[in-house]
Amino acid sequence: MAAPLIESSLSGLRLARRGKVRDVYEVDEDHLLIVATDRISAFDCVLPTPIPRKGEVLTALSRFWFRKLGHVASHHLVTTEVEQMPLNVRAHADLLRGRSMLVRRTEVFPVECVVRGYLAGSGWKDYVRTGQICGHSLPQGLRQADKLPEPIFTPATKALEGHDENITEERMAEMVGWETTAQLRALSLRLYAEAEQLARARGIIIADTKFEFGRDAQGRILWIDEALTPDSSRFWPADQYRPGTSPPSFDKQFVRDYLESLSWDKRPPAPPLPREIVEATTARYLLAYKLLTGDDL
Repeated sequence: MAAPLIESSLSGLRLARRGKVRDVYEVDEDHLLIVATDRISAFDCVLPTPIPRKGEVLTALSRFWFRKLGHVASHHLVTTEVEQMPLNVRAHADLLRGRSMLVRRTEVFPVECVVRGYLAGSGWKDYVRTGQICGHSLPQGLRQADKLPEPIFTPATKALEGHDENITEERMAEMVGWETTAQLRALSLRLYAEAEQLARARGIIIADTKFEFGRDAQGRILWIDEALTPDSSRFWPADQYRPGTSPPSFDKQFVRDYLESLSWDKRPPAPPLPREIVEATTARYLLAYKLLTGDDL
């Protein structure tokens, strides 16, 4: 197994930005290269310990979902095959193979389009405090991890640093307009509905997920970034789902739970992860890929 990739450096390509997990490079005026590293973040901190093969899983699952749900929403993915990418990208083929996407450039909408089908995470905390999530009033007496009467659209701000903030659709409309808000809501809910149905048939509950969208040079709305990965979604094993508790997960909640057991104050620097947590996290990511796609990575 290749050594984990913590940070990329690609000569001949300009680094556009380095996120918590992805490094994004400018390829030409129409395309970007997204490199999924093996970094992992929790509580808005990048941890010092990488998760081997994580970037491969994120890339392969995004490719799977973009292709599977391309009839619902047009997307930005051009190819994940390095051999089909421009020459200045192919020069780094050994590093990029299996963990990179050539994508179309877009003007990114400054909101996370979150869809929740179950009561978990920050949605559960908001419900306990107010009985609502992002302006959606919910029935009284719901338990943690309960399935909601129907999936709800709960946008959030995109924070470059610190916490994303849950917002109402009214606030989102102030940022992008009512027509765009309605379009993004409809796309997000339909993507979630079809993905949740497919995943459930394969033993995984998608409790919630986030989508990102942008507008291309022709004015079309494209589904961008990553697609229904363990980093952007809350995946639960269907056979272990029990409402009233926090179900086990295939996503990085496993790492969050470990960190919660420490005395760490959730401010940088983050503590290293022990080997058993790293290995178990890699195994969860790989199992999620196998269950969803039917293939070993």
